[in-house]
Amino acid sequence: MQRIGTGLLLVACALLSACAEAPSDAIRMGVASAPITLDPRYATDATSARLNRLLYAQLVDFDASARPVAALAQWQQLAPTRYRFRLDPARASFHDGSALTAADVKATYDSVRDPTNDSPHRSSLEMIERIVVIDEHTVDFELSRPDPLFPGYLVIGVLPRKGIEAGHPFDRRPWGSGAFELAAWPVEGLLRLERRADGQLFEFLHVSDSTVRVLKLLRGELDLVQNDLPPELVRYLERQPHIDVRHREGGNFSYVGFNLEDPILADLRVRRAIAHAIDRRVIAWHLLGGETRLAAGLLPPEHWAGVDFDAYRYDPARARSLLAEAGYGAGSPLRLNYRTTSDPLRLRIATVIQRQLHDVGIQVELSSFDWATFYADIKAGRFQLYSLSWVGIKSPDIFRYVFHSTSVPPAGANRGRFQDALVDGLIEAAETAQEPARRARLYQELQKRLLETLPFVPLWYEGQFVAARTDIHGYELSADGDYDSLAQVQRRPAGVREARFAP
Repeated sequence: MQRIGTGLLLVACALLSACAEAPSDAIRMGVASAPITLDPRYATDATSARLNRLLYAQLVDFDASARPVAALAQWQQLAPTRYRFRLDPARASFHDGSALTAADVKATYDSVRDPTNDSPHRSSLEMIERIVVIDEHTVDFELSRPDPLFPGYLVIGVLPRKGIEAGHPFDRRPWGSGAFELAAWPVEGLLRLERRADGQLFEFLHVSDSTVRVLKLLRGELDLVQNDLPPELVRYLERQPHIDVRHREGGNFSYVGFNLEDPILADLRVRRAIAHAIDRRVIAWHLLGGETRLAAGLLPPEHWAGVDFDAYRYDPARARSLLAEAGYGAGSPLRLNYRTTSDPLRLRIATVIQRQLHDVGIQVELSSFDWATFYADIKAGRFQLYSLSWVGIKSPDIFRYVFHSTSVPPAGANRGRFQDALVDGLIEAAETAQEPARRARLYQELQKRLLETLPFVPLWYEGQFVAARTDIHGYELSADGDYDSLAQVQRRPAGVREARFAP
């Protein structure tokens, strides 16, 4: 199989030689999914979020332990419900040259909090009662209740007030103060950004098919490809003389989600049967590679509020027993629809899950769609089963956003319409706990409760990798796969043959 696949790859590469693009000074990155919006107030998909980090500066970021640290501003807690943020005097201006001020911070967060705007991030900021501009460099946030985690919520890129007031189309014409600015967006699948420090152009090309992305990388039509490739293609790239591949463990959480308004999936026995029927270890090893770790909760073990306990073990006999208890069997088979994207790797994973569910008596129909259609359906609740990943999760306020009963879209991302009074109570108690140790215990208890009630099946924390041509250097992988290190990436001059990645 591998020889055939490699042979076909080489033949296709040769066939593509006639249509190779002309050399470009731009550094080109292939992405599996196109961005949906470049307005950080509305972005929830991974590609949009990663690009928005390049385009917009944010008040707060996180360190390696997921603790909030100053980015655009330092802060101090003046009272249990009042925080003061002072902007860095050396902060960058907006892309049009105008200064970023406290008024822009207030306008950005007031816009997110405005219910008429339907921002999906509004629910995570519901404790903000008032935002007060003290002076050009200082802004206060007044809260309706104490929240020790509050600074970590302020990660939305800051937009200019005048653009917000004028109704500027940030989604297509981003206007921030980040290290990159928009150069052009000529067609849906091609986005050009310019690095402000030196004018270096970067192109982000949407190439949905993983094999075509690899071919373009080999032909020099792409310089970088990150993630979203099956292991056999990654192993093939590792053997190529002009390609360097780097791996690391990741923290992005993948899961199978349920629509709990569906009468079949409202039955906890059915959800538990599905969890026991999925052999996560086999899928992770054969389809995702050795850097992928099995998950028990949304936050990885190294996170200060993370968990490291057993999730549902693979047990097909237990799955069949639970289905029988729920009234399903040979005479009355369970039939479900499972939605996924048309990305070949995601479709392969879904196909394996389909087979594993079939082996315990669940007949699954797969429906695959392009990313935009798939994601719109998930947000609208048009599904029974689906699989997705949470990318770049740092603050445990994600639990309110995803699982609190008040966070059903568009107020949040409770897409499965999950309702549990104990979960709501644990979220609220953890948010107000003053002692860090107690706060961590409450979040761990919350994650145990989520395993019991099972609004989703935890799968794994997917490993990260990047493949780049050897004349590209300076790109460093992060645990969540962000693109931040593009700020340092350079193309090595012709004739220099140093390896791109250090051992």
